[in-house]
Amino acid sequence: MFGELIRWNPDVELSNWHRDIDDLFGRFFKRPDSENSFSNWTPRVETYRKDSDYVVRVDLPGVDPKDVHVEAEGNVLSITGERKGEEKGPEYRETFYGRFERQIALPQGVEADKIAAHYEHGVLEIRVPLPPQLAGRNIPIQIRQKEDKRKLESKVA
Repeated sequence: MFGELIRWNPDVELSNWHRDIDDLFGRFFKRPDSENSFSNWTPRVETYRKDSDYVVRVDLPGVDPKDVHVEAEGNVLSITGERKGEEKGPEYRETFYGRFERQIALPQGVEADKIAAHYEHGVLEIRVPLPPQLAGRNIPIQIRQKEDKRKLESKVA
């Protein structure tokens, strides 16, 4: 009731302040929300090597795989597409919609016809077979033993 102390939580205050600043900038710099305009949305990407493949994973939640195009030209992998919004003019939006494009440099010597793409649960996974000279190999580690430099002294009685 009245007179009760309320514990101050700086995280909540900072979160509210951040949202207010976003709203302020959103009013001055409108985000393009129409289907035919480009947005500043860029899907998250991770790349790594697995066995003899170079793997590219792209997070595409809410994107229809029919709206995604993957192309390899030279040593550049291009991923383009579009996330289409379902609602027009929502009251509050933190999700970006629109077209996107990501380009990833591939090693020289990659055979484009062997690249495979798979889409599952909103994640696009592209496997690029690496040329044999780039596939890598395990290098054995030689372990040196330190010799015990102490001299054994015999005690003669």
